Amino acid sequence: MSACAAGHERLRGAATGASASHAMTDMNRSGRRKAVVLLSGGLDSMVTAGLAREAGFSVLALTVNYNQRHLVELASARRIAAELEAERHIVLPIDLRAFGGSSLTDDIDVPKEGAGLGEDEDGSIPITYVPARNTVFLSLSLAWAEAVGARDLFLGINALDYSGYPDCRPDFVEAFENLASVATKAGVEGDRFKVHAPLLHMTKADIVREAARLGLDAGMSWSCYDPQEGQHCGLCDSCRLRRRGFEEAGLPDPTIYVSAA
Repeated sequence: MSACAAGHERLRGAATGASASHAMTDMNRSGRRKAVVLLSGGLDSMVTAGLAREAGFSVLALTVNYNQRHLVELASARRIAAELEAERHIVLPIDLRAFGGSSLTDDIDVPKEGAGLGEDEDGSIPITYVPARNTVFLSLSLAWAEAVGARDLFLGINALDYSGYPDCRPDFVEAFENLASVATKAGVEGDRFKVHAPLLHMTKADIVREAARLGLDAGMSWSCYDPQEGQHCGLCDSCRLRRRGFEEAGLPDPTIYVSAA
């Protein structure tokens, strides 16, 4: 069984194997378990949401408007949530530009050089890293999940293409699950939360193929960190990774890039 197929089986098992301790609020009216899915509007989050739905979860989509440079991704998130028939979609405003510290939330140029590997040539964490972003976003997901009785959280982090980011690694996922077990009423009462990161060990080409397999239009998603003329710039790390993923997957890329890599 391939890594992708094994991951799908685990997701389906999670959707059908609810413990007796789960509250009835974990289910929607159709009897499907609820899951809070972080939906940025990017390709990875779109595929993650699609996998959650395929596994039988009812999707509660959470999009965070953190006043990012690429606010255009919010429109993509709305389209994707509608396409996947999310039970509910919340766009939550939190202005991280007040903190800065990243080229996505500060007056710092987005790097346009490099191989598109997600980390700087010297192995340092790139300036596109937003301080503690995934911790903040997962905490918001956790709060919503506990409020509605859901015990499953989904996010589209990837440890291969974004290995420069500390919050895109397996130990981060494990650590957050442990935190959730001691930081919530549900957790201390023994009703643990599960953090699903189904793309964690996939390449970008794998993710592109998953989008096609799920029947999702990749053109709905947005990846570019520094939009130009309403289109993908074609030169930032995220654009380079996206373009390379389609090329390696051997699938047509629906993206319009302003500049060639």
